[in-house]
Amino acid sequence: MANEKKNLLIKNAAVVGPESFTGDIRITNGVITAIGTDLTVPVGTPTIDAAGQTVFPGLVDVHVHFRDPGQTDKETIATGSRAAAHGGFTTVVAMPNVTPVPDEEEKIAAQLAKNAAESVVHTRQWAPITDGLRSDQLVNDAAFKRLGVLGFSNDGVGVQHARTMMAAMAAARAVDAPLAAHIEDESLRADGVMNAGPVADQLGLPGMPNQTESSQLARDLDLAAATGVHYHACHISTRQSVALIRQAKAAGVHVTAEVTPHHLLLEDSDITGDDPNFKMNPPLRSHADRLAVIAGLLDGTLDMVATDHAPHTVADKGGTMRTAAFGIVGLETAFPLLYTRFVRTGQMTLPQLIARMSTIPASAFGLPAGHVQVGGPADLTIMDLNTPYTIDPATWFSKGKNSPFIGEQVYGRTVATIVSGALVYAAAQKEGR
Repeated sequence: MANEKKNLLIKNAAVVGPESFTGDIRITNGVITAIGTDLTVPVGTPTIDAAGQTVFPGLVDVHVHFRDPGQTDKETIATGSRAAAHGGFTTVVAMPNVTPVPDEEEKIAAQLAKNAAESVVHTRQWAPITDGLRSDQLVNDAAFKRLGVLGFSNDGVGVQHARTMMAAMAAARAVDAPLAAHIEDESLRADGVMNAGPVADQLGLPGMPNQTESSQLARDLDLAAATGVHYHACHISTRQSVALIRQAKAAGVHVTAEVTPHHLLLEDSDITGDDPNFKMNPPLRSHADRLAVIAGLLDGTLDMVATDHAPHTVADKGGTMRTAAFGIVGLETAFPLLYTRFVRTGQMTLPQLIARMSTIPASAFGLPAGHVQVGGPADLTIMDLNTPYTIDPATWFSKGKNSPFIGEQVYGRTVATIVSGALVYAAAQKEGR
């Protein structure tokens, strides 16, 4: 669906991003063909008047879970991609922890075809690193890369054996593909359900120490230096990890890193009871850790924001912190939360936020996104940044309603999302549902 290219004229666009200007944007066959004033188009071409609103390059999320095939009670490509469009995202990259895991050529080819047929945004695909995610048998990287995967990840499962990880890095490097790591030493995690520390002790819940993440990250960075792979560190959450990545970048290691909105905005002290909506992996960390990941995002140690959108059924997130599934949804709340908490408070400028949610992730992974310029793809987001509203899961397209941010007042409502010139989300669509 997202491959359908359209013609469109956007009038009075106040564009913010790497290219900032005010004017009209003419789109022909899915490409921006002119930027200027008083542009004309053939009669019958759809027109959007963006006066009073803000236009920026479509958001890019390199870490989402669409659960399709095999877990479609949680999400589908259709619902997940519509949630992405509702959140202002025009490009996402889906993780391979679906059922069955697409660890053979026929399976990954089917997954890519399904993404193309059923997504309303550009949905790229991570292939698994190993068969079934938990084995030590590598997939056929060369064949998968030829089919069109972006790179390789076992997200949801940390690669436990160093020998397997080093071989996987060498294989990914050989085909010039990135490797994205879920960083977790399972022997240190044990039965932990939240951050280890005083809050877990007070609640009587088993904790996961910071070293669950940082010790395996240290291993991986050493292996990445040896192999030369583009190593991408998923959902960084600890101050130790930020320091390790900063050191590795200074040493010339090809490492990029992401941080989620929830690790930027919440900490373990926000968990005041046994509430599964606060259960995610990695867990919400301490105040010092949260400050460290914010500082890391601002200084470029952590390159980008990624949601780790993880929808679950009500039953999966029911019960207690001990029994509920890990993860929260994020596609429909990420931009408004970060805009409200960081931009409106002066901790970050709007161009800085757009860079970390669009231009930088696109550049890091060679995706044709992140800019508004003649000759570029017409993947755009139009936002109302001035009208407050309350986060309400009844307005979401995602099947998942699992979020600790429900009820918060935010700014940054998506007015329209345009993919290849096609209007894939408009506010009126949701109102009419």
